[in-house]
Amino acid sequence: MNTDDYKRLVSQLQKPSDINRLAKENEDMKELFLILYTHRVVRDATKRYYRVQNKAERLLWQWKKGTQLLQLAYREDFPPVLLSLILVKEMGYSRKDYWKFVRDPKSIKDSRLKREIPEAAKADIIYSPVGMDIQTERGRKGEERLAQWLDRNYITYRREDDLKAEFRKTPDFLLEKPLFVGTEECIWIESKANFGDRVEIRKNMKKQLIPYTEIFGKGIVVYWFGHVDDYEPVEGVTVVDAHFFHKDIAEL
Repeated sequence: MNTDDYKRLVSQLQKPSDINRLAKENEDMKELFLILYTHRVVRDATKRYYRVQNKAERLLWQWKKGTQLLQLAYREDFPPVLLSLILVKEMGYSRKDYWKFVRDPKSIKDSRLKREIPEAAKADIIYSPVGMDIQTERGRKGEERLAQWLDRNYITYRREDDLKAEFRKTPDFLLEKPLFVGTEECIWIESKANFGDRVEIRKNMKKQLIPYTEIFGKGIVVYWFGHVDDYEPVEGVTVVDAHFFHKDIAEL
């Protein structure tokens, strides 16, 4: 997929219902559609967070006049959980208080908030605890899938948790012996349960992958849900998708 095709697809994912609408034609791509929708929402929310936060006093006034949290979120085209966080902080609660309310609505004393915060969380498929758990589980499955491939091919490795005490940056898997990809000698593999568009790949390169090459040498990053084919390559980092691991090591 090139970047223009990626952008066209993301432009069709404006609300959660669009995920199911597109998935009617291809159910196998439903999780990819969720990931691409997440890209759009998270990047937009990050860009506009402080703009919305600056409206907190006016938004709280509207809430006190009877407008529900979910209605305010839809008006602002902003994730309901984040909009609720902004308003609850404006009410004088801490961030810690808010996340306690989200996870344990019974602890909320205000009757309106006790009803509306769970509604906001239910409507938010990205920032709610359920949404975050889905993302965490997706990441776990990606790492487990990679571990199974390495084990099947008798490739020994150390995991991220084993490396943290020794190194400032740690890949998901540091191989005991290099893995050859063509003529490239790769010593680490990073698992990304994501789609690699140019923004995602550039961010990962800067924050993680280039530092890995400086510490360990050359390596591989796998984007399990695919990647654009017109990303900016970096020396020492081989970018692959799930198809790479459909083969055994002897076929590489």
